[in-house]
Amino acid sequence: MHHQTIRLASLAVALALPLLAVRASAFDLNSLLPSVSGANAQASSEAIAEYRRKLKEYLDARNAFEQEAGAYWNDIAEKRRGRNAKRRAHEQITLDDYVLPQPPVYTGPKRPVNPAPETEPGPPPRERKHIPVVADLLKAAADNFQWAPQRPTSEIEFKRAYARFASEAGLTREQAVRVYSFETGGDGRHDSQSGLIHGSHAVSTAIGYNQLLTTNTVELLAEQGQDFVKILAQRAAGLSGPSRQAMEHKLAVLKKMVALARSVPDDWSQHEKIGDTPEGWALHAMVLDIDVGPMLQTHKLMTSVVFARERGFTRPLTAAELEMMNLTGDGTGLDMVTMPQDLREQVPTSNFFQRGGYERNPVAIRHNTVAKLLAVTDARMDSNSREPGAKELSAAF
Repeated sequence: MHHQTIRLASLAVALALPLLAVRASAFDLNSLLPSVSGANAQASSEAIAEYRRKLKEYLDARNAFEQEAGAYWNDIAEKRRGRNAKRRAHEQITLDDYVLPQPPVYTGPKRPVNPAPETEPGPPPRERKHIPVVADLLKAAADNFQWAPQRPTSEIEFKRAYARFASEAGLTREQAVRVYSFETGGDGRHDSQSGLIHGSHAVSTAIGYNQLLTTNTVELLAEQGQDFVKILAQRAAGLSGPSRQAMEHKLAVLKKMVALARSVPDDWSQHEKIGDTPEGWALHAMVLDIDVGPMLQTHKLMTSVVFARERGFTRPLTAAELEMMNLTGDGTGLDMVTMPQDLREQVPTSNFFQRGGYERNPVAIRHNTVAKLLAVTDARMDSNSREPGAKELSAAF
């Protein structure tokens, strides 16, 4: 079962969330003023009264907006359920099957600042979840499987291995290079991790040319792992001496990893649970391996290609279309890909998001129709394809 979760990669943020209904939530004035009623002399009564007045105005405006926004996003969810039902019945999707207005935007007053000091401590800050980095993956592989991935001697070695496997699997040079350009900025390494390129800490577990999450790796090993085992077995048969011993050890580890990935139902949430454990981190270390890494990177895209083909989409996906499926999930992505151009220019991108994901995504907000989102994706691919890494990958095909 091929799904996606949120990823922060290049232009796309939170494009992989499923579409959910959002309920409007009301604000209560008294519940937000525990400290105002007991405010001390440091704040004047006039200031407190003015604060209460402005706060009521703010809460009234927010409540009105939440009711409007809640209705809008519930309509988004209902329309998508309708489209899914029509697809199952092989009925044509029309413009009426989408929400055409853009999402409502809050334009009311800002929340005022409380002039009285807080008399009660607020909730403790939420502890940040640890996001494993390459060092964690390597340690997990050593601790759980007594194994370390075979790293490339140079980045071009990994690119050549990826290009060779991708070509054999059916990806075109344009698809592979342009998706790589979008995902990594055009000069990413096989071990590039989201956030570590431009910041001091990772923002997700997304690693590699196509930015695989831990859950992606678990899912790919569950669904494609037996094919990977056959390929490694064939390679091992053609080797001898220490090289064959190393490959056979890798093959034995891969079999154990595939068994772990297949030990739960083929469901994204189940794979995510494994991915959040040290054992799942060890599986994710396979992304770094010169033999298995290119297979994982390739099939991350090929699952989308096959998904579209099995549903009657016969022409080759453009790189931008493939990226939409890569980022949003196959079902949502195919919804955009199969849309005729005249609909692409009218349908808002909000139709393919959960409210929270949309509101955290300035790209989808700014480029607010399907046509605009695909255009900006293409433009970023054009720009990043001129970077050294992209040129090197192109030459490897």
